[in-house]
Amino acid sequence: MKLDDFDFDLPDGLIATRPARPRTAAKLLVAEGDTIRDLHVADLVDQFQAGDRLVLNNTKVIPARLNGTRARLTPQGEAVAKIEVTLLEPAPGGEWIALAKPLRKLKEGEQVGFSEALSATVTAIEAGQMRIAFNLTGADFDAALAEAGAMPLPPYIAALRAPDEEDKTDYQTVFARHSGAVAAPTASLHFTRELLEALAAKGVDFTEVTLHVGAGTFLPVKVEDVTTHRMHAEWGEVTAQAAAEINATKAAGGRVIPVGTTALRLIESAAVADGRVEPFCRTTDIFIYPGYRFRITDALMTNFHLPKSTLLMLVSALMGQDRVRRIYEHAVKNGYRFFSYGDASLLIP
Repeated sequence: MKLDDFDFDLPDGLIATRPARPRTAAKLLVAEGDTIRDLHVADLVDQFQAGDRLVLNNTKVIPARLNGTRARLTPQGEAVAKIEVTLLEPAPGGEWIALAKPLRKLKEGEQVGFSEALSATVTAIEAGQMRIAFNLTGADFDAALAEAGAMPLPPYIAALRAPDEEDKTDYQTVFARHSGAVAAPTASLHFTRELLEALAAKGVDFTEVTLHVGAGTFLPVKVEDVTTHRMHAEWGEVTAQAAAEINATKAAGGRVIPVGTTALRLIESAAVADGRVEPFCRTTDIFIYPGYRFRITDALMTNFHLPKSTLLMLVSALMGQDRVRRIYEHAVKNGYRFFSYGDASLLIP
């Protein structure tokens, strides 16, 4: 399997920089078997049946992009540098791994101030990244970060516009509960409370899991032989209750349908050989590409993904490479909007 096998032409005008309003107005491509239907997310209720179980990732995106200043005493007086910091993931001991721009203007032991309340000390610099220790913890840290930080928009959106206040709502799911992600589980952005209620009224069940999406989700694949690619690790949890709910649905003959590739990767990580899910609480670096045998997933709701990305490889594993190629050709031809703020697909093998 070569990287070029997962390439396709995407016009720049199809990259969404804002979500549809309302969320359920987004287009929905339903691919089932060899058929393709063009619907809207508002039509989603009609695509499911009583006894289906949607698996939702309840991670909460933190405002991980911070602008600060570093002050340093020099023989010429105080030198102040502007520093842009992007939090990547928590590190042991309460510290954070982060990117800094420009990193060359920082040294270990120096402090970066982000607001009157929030600052951080650089504890280590290595491999183009740094570790920092904030001056606050717990609820005080969450409040100060919410005040000082901006949403960490994906690179392909950030290159077109700066984040703003609207993104603090737009780039967060309505069921976000557990802080820790630096990227949103984007298929879930299409859901409103009203849509969830309508699905529940039809008899669709829900299970929440947590996978803290890391910035590594945007890293390009750099190897020509995709089977040698190493995935970034992300922390996830499937509780005992969540596992029991999924197993009960499988035993009853219902469909388990993750909303988003993050939820899919997590439940497949928690799967065991006999087709059940066990409780899971650790990191996963599962890489799903064509040839993978799905143990739990019966269908998937997901957005449209980057060329040559691991997520495109995942949906190709579920639907088949030729089928996904035709689905994406249809999406481009019919003006579907791509990536995090784009339209959705429901993929049923």
